Order: sequence, then structure tokens, then C-alpha cells
Amino acid sequence: MYFSVFISTLFGTGYFPKAPGTAGTLVAAALYFVLPDNWFENGFYVISCLLFLSLISVFFISKAEKKLGHDNGKIVLDEFLGFFFAVVFLPKTIFIIIGAFFLFRFFDILKPEPVNVLQKFPAGWGVMADDIMAGIYANICLQVLVRIV
Repeated sequence: MYFSVFISTLFGTGYFPKAPGTAGTLVAAALYFVLPDNWFENGFYVISCLLFLSLISVFFISKAEKKLGHDNGKIVLDEFLGFFFAVVFLPKTIFIIIGAFFLFRFFDILKPEPVNVLQKFPAGWGVMADDIMAGIYANICLQVLVRIV
């Protein structure tokens, strides 16, 4: 169970004293920034990997919740993966990375429909599903902005 806490807190990032969800998202943005661009050329491959990793994460998060409590703020693996949903199918630019960071956090904190409904799913499913949806909302906003600009 402790390994699940370690993974779910993103190797301890969730213990950041202020805004651990933002810290988890920042780790994702930093990792995305340094990853090779060609890793994200095939968006459908990336989506498949993200969905697979999200399913595995539900297992770890569910186990970690038994130790930390339901949807504990220290669990930031969901924010980490949610950020990647915000950037898939988009060009890798500093504008997109910064925009995805702020929009993802906005939707994750605000929790507009159906994000707030998804959060109510049992165990790790709700923890993961609301962040995936927040990432999708951020992605849609950025898709529109990219086409306008």
C-alpha cells in the first residue's frame, strides 16, 4: 500500500505544502517541455497510452486512498496525467504549455459540469475521471485558440 501512496503522490510531489495539485501539474508541464517532440506526433498513440496509464493509476489511487483518505489533496497523479490530456493533438509550443497549465488548473479547480459529476465516481475512478475531463476542456479551449490565432 505504501508504494501506491508513493506513486499516487507522484514520488512525494503531493506533499508540497501549498497547492500540491498545482505542483503535480507543474511537474507534468516540465516533463512535457523536455520530452522529444516526436513522442507526441501520433496523437492517437498518445491517447491510448494516456488511457492505459489512467486505468493503472485508478488502481494505485484507490489503494492510496485507503491510507490517505478519499480524494486526498496529496494524491496528484491525476493532475499529472490530466495535464497530458490538455496538450494532446496540439503543437508543442511554450504558449500551449503555459496555456494548458493555466486552463487545466482552472477547470480542475472550478469543476464545471460534468467534471464535478465525474468526481463523485467511487474510489480512484472519480479522482482520475474529473482530471481527464478538466484536461479535455483545456484541450478544447486551446484547439479553438490555435485555430483563431
